[in-house]
Amino acid sequence: MIIEPRMRGFICLTAHPDGCSQNVKNQINYIKSKGSISGPKKVLVIGASTGFGLASRITSAFGANAATIGVFFEKPATEGKTASPGWYNSAAFEKEANASGLYAKSINGDAFSNEIKQQTIDLIKSDLGQIDLVIYSLASPVRLHPTTGVLHRSVLKPIGSTFTNKTVDFHTGNVSQVSIEPANDDDITNTITVMGGEDWSMWMEELKNANVLAPGAMTIAYSYIGPAVTEAVYRKGTIGRAKDHLESTAFSISDSLSSIGGKAYVSVNKALVTQASSAIPVIPLYISLLYKIMKADGIHEGCIEQMLRLFSDRLYNGNAIPTDDQNRIRIDDWEMREDVQKQVASLWLEATTETLPSIGDLAGYKQDFLNLFGFGLEGVDYEKDTNELVEILSIK
Repeated sequence: MIIEPRMRGFICLTAHPDGCSQNVKNQINYIKSKGSISGPKKVLVIGASTGFGLASRITSAFGANAATIGVFFEKPATEGKTASPGWYNSAAFEKEANASGLYAKSINGDAFSNEIKQQTIDLIKSDLGQIDLVIYSLASPVRLHPTTGVLHRSVLKPIGSTFTNKTVDFHTGNVSQVSIEPANDDDITNTITVMGGEDWSMWMEELKNANVLAPGAMTIAYSYIGPAVTEAVYRKGTIGRAKDHLESTAFSISDSLSSIGGKAYVSVNKALVTQASSAIPVIPLYISLLYKIMKADGIHEGCIEQMLRLFSDRLYNGNAIPTDDQNRIRIDDWEMREDVQKQVASLWLEATTETLPSIGDLAGYKQDFLNLFGFGLEGVDYEKDTNELVEILSIK
């Protein structure tokens, strides 16, 4: 079939298998171009199919020659209907890993469930014995709680009062005002339950109890802080409460892992175009302005560049891992530089539908968004008939 992008609001309903494959290859080639790095040897990535999770898996495998197990919840293709981009990404990753002689297997299912946790443990025991790094990078809007059976849904809302500010429809370039009503207590509780640290803690407890964590094993979860202009809807909103919970959970996990010499960290990463961030009002406009500045200064990074810097400069450079006063690894340091944020704040005041094409990088935002779904990549013939039915060989 000929596969074209079909949009509905802030989501693309189709994905291109060849484009997703090219996107994965581009990231692999970037890591290879930087040479080998010190790093983990047996890695579990929970949330391994897109964004920072996928980039972490690629960096581990092709930078540090690591064996990797990826856990994700993606939709395979059916005849005439494409798979989700994460499915195609994972198929491409496994193909490239296998061609390079690297161990790579994947598990597709609800990572919040007890069943997938046990399936993962069984695979580790049978194939790898123990693992030395666990990446936790889930980004689901809903969670079926494995103990209570209650389905929780996260919400994106401010806390305390209605939030009103600028946003942009990145499809049209139209800059407008958006207002979001404040969350109630249930909204906050549900968002923390879905996006906080409880499931991360459950994973680590199960892995530890099953004796599949190597001595000194490390686990990393990903978070975001961001600037003042987004904090009402993000860091001081419902998502921010969940991130607070996630970050505090790192301390209790570290306590639990101390018996094996292990440690838990949260890495605060840079704002990037993801499926999740595209749906957050204000964020696309902020990223458009941020990209313009960081690209001009030569300090722009995508997911793969961020993860290489995290692994090579922070986690595995032979020195103590540097953290802030809340024990977080700050790989958002270039984004949050005072000069960068001062420029963003100034441009924010100027941002209108008319000025954004010149003061922001909306074209770069759109390009990155399309790339997430395998579209707009060089070297891909989008006019040719493409087989949408792609298998992931390790998933039966």
